[in-house]
Parts: sequence; structure tokens; C-alpha cells
Amino acid sequence: MVHPVPRAPKRNPLPPAMGAQGMPAAQPVPSQLPTMEEVSAGGVVIEMHDGGPRVAIIARINRGGRLEWCLPKGHPEGAETHAEAAVREIEEETGIAGDVLAPLGSIDYWFTVSGHRVHKTVHHFLLRATGGFLTIENDPDHEAVDVAWVPLDELAKKLSFPNERRITDLARELLPVHF
Repeated sequence: MVHPVPRAPKRNPLPPAMGAQGMPAAQPVPSQLPTMEEVSAGGVVIEMHDGGPRVAIIARINRGGRLEWCLPKGHPEGAETHAEAAVREIEEETGIAGDVLAPLGSIDYWFTVSGHRVHKTVHHFLLRATGGFLTIENDPDHEAVDVAWVPLDELAKKLSFPNERRITDLARELLPVHF
């Protein structure tokens, strides 16, 4: 007597949740954390020094305890425009007053803090330095731990964030128009 060999049921090679490449298909996952929108403004304040442009930048300590060099920025207050907030924040954080010459665009990024996801948009402007001297003493939030003039050609090596390096590249492109 011949006994039939049991056969496994025919299966689809990819489970329903798998994509064409055999990787899990992207499924929208609702965030368990509330999301907040945050807006800041700041930018690139330039002074000509010995024939070359230099930029005032600040250093701060990040949540991980590391020193980060970045462009000055902060939140608009009251009915301030983004440009007005950029002028005020740059002066508070660096001690350098400036006039807005041109917008440099915006960057946005996400981070998590205190049980919230934050979507932050930062509006950047190109400014010409009009006075003042480098100091962090007027920073009301005391985020800045240092401030420095950095030659524009050395800025890419000093700034901690690629998106801010791209903003300074845009500023470099506009220099012939404004200086």
C-alpha cells in the first residue's frame, strides 16, 4: 500500500507585511510622544578683518556633555519677525550687532526632550556686523559658553553641524553682492 506523503501548504514567499526587497514594509507608527513645533531665527554675522570675512559663532554644551560650535540663534519674542529675532539673538549670544542683508533659508530637524518630540525650524539670515565686541555675558539663557570670530574659510572645520555648514556656504555665495 502506498501512503501519500503529506505536503506543506503552499505559502506566499513574503509575508504580507514584507516589501518587495524582503524588508519589512514601512508601517506608519504613531508616536507615543506628543509633538511640539518650535521656531528659531539666527544666522551668519560677518565682519571684514584684514581683508577677509570672519563670522561670529558660539560654543555650547549639548545634552551629552560635548562642546558644539554653532551659529547663534534663538526664539522670536512677542511680535518679532524672524529677521528681527535673528538680529536680537545674534547680539545677545555673541555681543555683535548687525544689519540683515539677505535671508539664507531655513533648516529643520527633529529631536526628543522631556517626553516630547520637537520639530524645530530655524530661519537664517546674512548680517553685516555693525558694532559691539565678542561676549557671552548678555546671553539671557546662558547657553553660550564661548564665542569666537572664525575666518569664513575655516568655518566648515569649526561648525559642528552639516546643515549649518551648508548655510554658511550660501552666505559665502552672497558675499560678492553685499561686501
